[in-house]
Amino acid sequence: MNIHEYQAKAVLKSYGAPVADGVPVLTLDDIDNALETLPGPLWVVKSQIHAGGRGKGKFVESDAGEKGGVRLAFSKEEVRSHAEAMLGHHLVTAQTSADGKQVNRLYIEDGADIERELYLSMLVDRASGQIAFVASTEGGMDIEEVAHSTPEKILTLPVSGGVDVEAAGKLCDALKLEGVAREDGMELFPTLYKAFTEKDMSMLEINPLIVMDDGHLRVLDAKVSFDGNAVFRHPDIMELRDTTEEDEKEIEASEWDLAYIALDGTIGCMVNGAGLAMATMDIIKLYGEEPANFCDVGGGADAAKVAAAFKIIMKDPNVKGILVNIFGGIMKCDVIAEGVIQAVKETNLSVPLVVRLEGTNVEQGKSIIANSGLNVIPADDLDDAAQKIVAAVKGA
Repeated sequence: MNIHEYQAKAVLKSYGAPVADGVPVLTLDDIDNALETLPGPLWVVKSQIHAGGRGKGKFVESDAGEKGGVRLAFSKEEVRSHAEAMLGHHLVTAQTSADGKQVNRLYIEDGADIERELYLSMLVDRASGQIAFVASTEGGMDIEEVAHSTPEKILTLPVSGGVDVEAAGKLCDALKLEGVAREDGMELFPTLYKAFTEKDMSMLEINPLIVMDDGHLRVLDAKVSFDGNAVFRHPDIMELRDTTEEDEKEIEASEWDLAYIALDGTIGCMVNGAGLAMATMDIIKLYGEEPANFCDVGGGADAAKVAAAFKIIMKDPNVKGILVNIFGGIMKCDVIAEGVIQAVKETNLSVPLVVRLEGTNVEQGKSIIANSGLNVIPADDLDDAAQKIVAAVKGA
């Protein structure tokens, strides 16, 4: 689960991390309150969307002639002008579609005198089985290029059980912190670890972490994601969820306890098991098409859940065909077949459908499909299924 920058900063601030004063803005009527709260003389107006690269983004509908979802303002009038040009418009970044994301929230905060921009993040490092810090002196909007061109400028430091003095010192050394900034770092890194673990974060990115002219550190931007399987333990975090930033199909899938992620392809996939789902998407790409989604119905789905998954897949207008690939272990193939037939009838399916069944009650499942009277293409194995759905979508 993702949250907005201003929400992430509020969480970090509650743990004692240094962040600037700021005010969220949901409507233009909120601007006056923000300006009364923040005295200036420098303000930063930030678009709040669940995507990175806002600073280099472009508003496709803005008539202000400016680029960027993060803008400096040196007067109250300029704050209002930026807000009007951003709020309600679509911002396109490297992490959005060509249509961009509509900006429904802004964050206005005090400006800062920046001496240096640093990069700092935390994640779960699967290689070490530990939480790891990632640190670089090359902070800012081009950290991806740094990782690609000069990976030696990035330190990855796994930690376990907390950030001791030695680990904090290594991070300070990696970021070349001295004096007051080093003192701040020795306090900040254990604080971030505490927030990360106590709130079940899966990713915390501060880019940039800045050294200000007075030598102190400040969290200038923050991006936080939480482990979706653990948020039930944090009702305060659940309250921060902004469903307008999520795909409607993914929201509906979560209500059915389905693992569904929308993608950009043309072939809808319904599979049981994450590994099998990944293999199914890979073989679709191998034969020249792109998957429209990742959809894992799980091992214990009933006919109603299968039908719900099918309907969610069909809500994607880009879907030109559907591949159902089920290996019946705990799940029975006849149950899957009944759910598929139910969904096909209820949705008046008009695109090609290939079904591959294997495992428990496979013959019963195949019989249900064959005797349904519906236009369903059977497949013998995954390779056969992939070739048939790709050929059907291409009109062969």
